[in-house]
Amino acid sequence: MNGVRLDPFPPVHRQGSQMATMRENEASAEAPATPETPGPDSLSPSGAVDPKALFLGPKAENQPFFMEMLDYMMDDHSKWREYFHPDDPPAVTEADRALPAFQETLLRTRQTLVELAGLLQVHPVPWFSPRYLGHMNADTLMAANLAYLLAMIYNPNNVAYEGSPATTDLELEVGRELGVMLGYDSQSVWGHITSGGTVANYEALWIARNLRSAALAAAAVIPAAVAGKSPRALLGLPPAALLDLLDKARAAGATDALRAASARGRGLLATGQELGVVIVPRTKHYSWVKAMDILGLGQDNLVEVEVGADFRMDIKALRAALADLDAAGRPVLMVVAVVGSTEEGAVDPVHQIAALRKEREAAGLSSFFLHVDAAFGGYARCAFLAPGGRFMEPEELPPRLAASATGDLGTAWPSPMVYAAYRAIPEADSVTIDPHKLGYIPYAAGAFVLKDRRGLDLVSYFASYVFDKADDNPRLLGSYILEGSKAGAAAAAIWAAHRVVPLDAGGYGRLIGASIEGAGRFHAALSSAPAFVVGGKRYRTVTLTQPDLNMVDFLFHEEGQTDLSAMNALNAKLYEGCSSKGGPLYAGEFITSKTSLTHEEYGDAPLPFIRSLGLPESEWRRVGSVFVLRSSVLTPNLAGSQAFAAYWDGFLGAMARALAKAA
Repeated sequence: MNGVRLDPFPPVHRQGSQMATMRENEASAEAPATPETPGPDSLSPSGAVDPKALFLGPKAENQPFFMEMLDYMMDDHSKWREYFHPDDPPAVTEADRALPAFQETLLRTRQTLVELAGLLQVHPVPWFSPRYLGHMNADTLMAANLAYLLAMIYNPNNVAYEGSPATTDLELEVGRELGVMLGYDSQSVWGHITSGGTVANYEALWIARNLRSAALAAAAVIPAAVAGKSPRALLGLPPAALLDLLDKARAAGATDALRAASARGRGLLATGQELGVVIVPRTKHYSWVKAMDILGLGQDNLVEVEVGADFRMDIKALRAALADLDAAGRPVLMVVAVVGSTEEGAVDPVHQIAALRKEREAAGLSSFFLHVDAAFGGYARCAFLAPGGRFMEPEELPPRLAASATGDLGTAWPSPMVYAAYRAIPEADSVTIDPHKLGYIPYAAGAFVLKDRRGLDLVSYFASYVFDKADDNPRLLGSYILEGSKAGAAAAAIWAAHRVVPLDAGGYGRLIGASIEGAGRFHAALSSAPAFVVGGKRYRTVTLTQPDLNMVDFLFHEEGQTDLSAMNALNAKLYEGCSSKGGPLYAGEFITSKTSLTHEEYGDAPLPFIRSLGLPESEWRRVGSVFVLRSSVLTPNLAGSQAFAAYWDGFLGAMARALAKAA
């Protein structure tokens, strides 16, 4: 199936239905021939994957194949409808089609779609183009697009199995595949598809909150299991110990009572104890601020830890924050590590955070739930996996990923810190990962992965008209998740992508590795670019930091300029001319995005960068913000020196023209 071999869980029913057998027996002559390609079972688990064959292409080079499969899918679906109860008369007759109102309706449909096509191209976002260096978006896999379209026509609703007998199984299979790719045990992991990373983060905090409150509830429901432990000690139990309490409650027939006595049943105020703060790095996604509000924990209980000049969480600052909270008698509910920050693509030291938790537990200090927000960077773990899912040693990594073969990429990827962080992801209790980012899947497709599925006990719900309450069935997705009705097409898209692109270094690792190589080339070229001379003034490009993943942040600085406000204004003008605000991308220009690194959000983390520009610290204190251009290089089409050079010259020209207008 893919690089991580799995037994389906639950098994996906792929045997033919009675309808399919009828169609095969009665209409094989009329049905279109299946394209003569190898079936999935004939493909090796880590077959060769060519990124150029995965996408429609910047110039729609693969349109013939896409249209061939689209025609096949529509013919196949039409035959399915035709042969579902073949004795039923047609609802639409030739006489119906001849009616003026019928033809008028079709005409309006055609005109509406033509109008929509035009609207979508008035201000297009050309994610498919190597010239698009903006947000975390890219071209999407043909397999995913086609699978989404095919499943969408069947319109499955993955809230309950009876509304989506095929795609619910696919969603659970995909969740398990992602879990195994992240390094979890296939028998205990649980995952599913969300609308995005925001909902996945909510679910992580939801489970952590209810799990922590269950420790206090256990004192009332199963007191023997927690005898001798104070409320503070209960709030500091490791997640594994809390899950063991759930097992003890289940063995005592007290699961419902435990739920009722927890924050889930009584609310946070009734517990009589603060469940704890949530610690995030300053590079946190904004969803964490909202999550504290929505889940009733309060935004005042969100503690932000400093990041270093590399924009990774500062482990010393985390240690100090934990010590301060210990001294104040305040428990810690969760620590969040970011793998691929939104603005910089930075990877937090997951390995150091996990080691610190073990150190605290060994010393008898309070533990915490560890969540990895890898919405952006999660899929990059594939680059470290051999066929079969084994995490490779550094010397085993493909040379193109371990270091530049030509020596022109600057610092080799991955750095030892990034490598260690990815290796330690299985230490986390849950992970957010977005297939619609580095999975190259169409929106909306996030995912939440839980290390130990026992945690679902405290968040499961049943709606009588949808679920059979007596059936403890993992296929009843709506009872375990925040969302209700949800498109099964997203699960089908991810499932198909994983079938085509293995979750290992030869599949997704090769695709993502190509984009990381392109980002490395872009960063190195920016760092060594010649100065731009405009109106007698010299401007140079300066990069923020060596990228951990695909994100390259940079700005233009006038040599000798010490006014931070003026530098910010210059780069803001450049952004206006090199962004989607500049209109359609038909004039040979490039699109980038931007961000402002403010003192309010980042503290003094940007100060070393400000100093490197020759600006005094007083300017940082005065302005408190630095405006940078932000380029997310997700395209695989900038890998290789020749491919990159073809676009780099154009980029230099575009920047020279933009500077001439902005300076």
